[in-house]
Amino acid sequence: MVKSILGTKIGMTQIFDADGRAVPVTVVEAGPCVVVQKKTLAKDGYEAVQIGYGAVKDSRVNSPKRGHFARHEAAPRRHLREVRMPGVADMKAGDAITVEAFAPGDMVDVSATSKGKGFAGVVKRYGWRGGKMSHGSMVHRKPQSAGATDAARVFKNTGRPGQLGNKRITVKRLAVVAVDPEKNLMLIRGSVPGATRGLLTIREAK
Repeated sequence: MVKSILGTKIGMTQIFDADGRAVPVTVVEAGPCVVVQKKTLAKDGYEAVQIGYGAVKDSRVNSPKRGHFARHEAAPRRHLREVRMPGVADMKAGDAITVEAFAPGDMVDVSATSKGKGFAGVVKRYGWRGGKMSHGSMVHRKPQSAGATDAARVFKNTGRPGQLGNKRITVKRLAVVAVDPEKNLMLIRGSVPGATRGLLTIREAK
């Protein structure tokens, strides 16, 4: 069984465990996904399955994707992702992947694109403390000298102001707290990257 699924981030809430302790969880609408294409070692050089998620009208799919779905006799899907992990050899095109592949207590890795926060300075971007706030400092939230005297250049990976967020982020080893197959819901302990209604890729943790 492939323990990988696509889902939509609904939001955060909290539930209470058997001891009455509050547990922060992220509610995810996961699947159902369908296997659109299977890649084999003999034909493609590696084993993987391409899974689709989210119903979409045929008119909203561009011509190359429409041909791809028609070639594999699959209904159009809004999102396509390729999964390479153990268990794909037993899958075939048309198979469904639901939240029933996961159980409470499973550990998962969740990937998504983080919220884009635009251009930010070093205090907000890296958490630097900044300079003195006293009168006449002139260097309150600015980055300090970054170029060495002899090198006369700025070294690579030196923190500078720039775009914050809008990057592919993976949060590893989060626990699955509960699964609701009837509503295709999954409760994952803690926070996951991305905005509300954003696309998530959930995989079994290594």
